[in-house]
Amino acid sequence: MARVTELNPATYQRHLIHGEQRVWPETNCYTDVIIELLHGLGREPIAALPFAFAIDFEGDQWTFFKFPDSDLDELYGFDVQELAIWRSLVDHVVEQVDAGRPVLVELDSFFLPDTAGSAYKLSHVKTTVAVNEIDPVRRHLGYFHNQGYFELQGDDFDAVFQVNGLVHDRMLPPYVEYVKLNASAVTSTERALVDSSLALFSKHITRIPARNPFLQFKARFERDLEWLMESNIEKFHAYSFATLRQFGACFELTNTYLLWLTNHGIHGLESAANSFLDISQSAKALQFQFARSMARKRPLDMSPLDQMAILWETGMGSLRPRWG
Repeated sequence: MARVTELNPATYQRHLIHGEQRVWPETNCYTDVIIELLHGLGREPIAALPFAFAIDFEGDQWTFFKFPDSDLDELYGFDVQELAIWRSLVDHVVEQVDAGRPVLVELDSFFLPDTAGSAYKLSHVKTTVAVNEIDPVRRHLGYFHNQGYFELQGDDFDAVFQVNGLVHDRMLPPYVEYVKLNASAVTSTERALVDSSLALFSKHITRIPARNPFLQFKARFERDLEWLMESNIEKFHAYSFATLRQFGACFELTNTYLLWLTNHGIHGLESAANSFLDISQSAKALQFQFARSMARKRPLDMSPLDQMAILWETGMGSLRPRWG
């Protein structure tokens, strides 16, 4: 058994960001797995959320937001490096995990039991997991994915690592990274973590879009609705994930971060926190309305995006002068 830290999937407690009370209990696969990896290794992932404030509408999607590697290194001593695959994937993962380095690897959700009901044995979907322990003899894997920590074994192990060759002809080599853990770089106190996080906050506030992204998105969404109304439910899920879910989940993270700062004695952030939570909740409601409109072929009320634009201006406007 190669292992980074000892964890039990049956008793593992997910981070509060993935709690049942959340508006968006899942964000995107890469951000979610880093949240749980940090949490599982005893770090507080909320401190690394300042990057979320810079989310923007990119023209055909909202920013697929991810923790910047440099932020992870600065706050936690997480040095993320690409892993070159020149032999079997299992051998690489075993060597890195045995060296105390979690491995971030793209795997096929078709063989991940934690996706039961959505992808497991149903559809081939690429996703990123963080390997914490691996035993090729027992055909066992312990991994962080989405909202928690899980394990798989047996035939799923063989298939997910292509032990017996390609599962199907379209499978491509995965993108793989490993995390070098620098214990000496970990902030020594909670106060030091807050101070380091605030420095990142000031940096990322300067990256806030100059123009209101909600106005740009509304104009594009109105055009896209013309063909979306003639599309199937699969297209709805793809479009919604790239747009409403991305900014909805991201603005809930900005709310979480501001409340975390408030709990650590940084005052005057309540108004912005409330604005961003309203955006997140409105995005969830609009997603349901969007689904109904497509199903019934009826017009979609776009006015909630006007209110989100106002909330964005209000929230960012209160942060820029102080932190930018």
